[in-house]
Amino acid sequence: MRNLSAKWVPKCLNADQKRQRCQSSEQLLEFFRRNPNDFLSGTIGDHGRNLVISLWPGDNATISGLAALRFTSPQKFPSAKTAGNVLASIFWDQDDILYIDYLSKGQTINAEYYSSLLVQLKNILKEKHSRKVTKRVLFLHDNASAHRSLATPKKLAYLGFQCLDHPPYSPDLAPSNYHLFLGLKQQVKGRHFSSGAEVIAAAETWLDRRPSEFLFLSGLQTLEQRAKRCIEVRREYVE
Repeated sequence: MRNLSAKWVPKCLNADQKRQRCQSSEQLLEFFRRNPNDFLSGTIGDHGRNLVISLWPGDNATISGLAALRFTSPQKFPSAKTAGNVLASIFWDQDDILYIDYLSKGQTINAEYYSSLLVQLKNILKEKHSRKVTKRVLFLHDNASAHRSLATPKKLAYLGFQCLDHPPYSPDLAPSNYHLFLGLKQQVKGRHFSSGAEVIAAAETWLDRRPSEFLFLSGLQTLEQRAKRCIEVRREYVE
C-alpha cells in the first residue's frame, strides 16, 4: 500500500489560453476605467455550479469553486456509497447574495435549466432591486458548458445583461472562487455531513452570519487588481 493525497495543481496553459486570459483582463480593466462606480454597482457574479460539496462516509466535506476544477478525492475504497454532491448556483453583487438555487437530485445544469435561472434572477431584480434593472447589468460567469451554449448568450441579451468574458481554467479571475468561498471553506472544514440538507444548512448559516469584515464589494474590487496582475505576470496564474 502507498499513501496518496489530493493536491491542487495549476493547469499548464497553452498560448491561446494565455492570450484569452490577457484579453479578458484588458476587457475588465476597460470597463473599470470608464466608470469604477458603475462597474462595481452593475456587476453580478455567478459561476454556475459554484458550490460543490462532496460527501464521503466518515470523510470531511470539500468545496470546489469552479465546476471545471472539481476536487478529486484521494484514491480509496469507501465502505459505502458516497452521499453525493450538493450543487448550487449563487448569484451575487457588491451588496449581497441575490439568488441561490440548489440543484435537485437527478437533474443537471444544461442551457435550458440555466436560462430559467437567469429569468428568475431578472424577476428578483425587478421586485427587490429595481435600480439595477434600469442600469446596465454586467454579468460575469465562467465558461461551463451550460454557459457556452448558444442559447445562453441569447437569453442574457434578451434579459438585458451584458456578459463579461471569462477565460478558461481561470479560477484566479473568478470572484466567487477567490473571495466568496474562502470563508465558507473554513466554516465546513473538518466537519462531517450525513445529508445534503445538512450541507445546505451549514452553507446558509455562514452566508446569513458572515463576519463583519467580509464585504462582497471587496471581492469585485480585488478583480481589478488581479486583472492588472495577470497582464504583468505575462498571463500566468495570479496568487
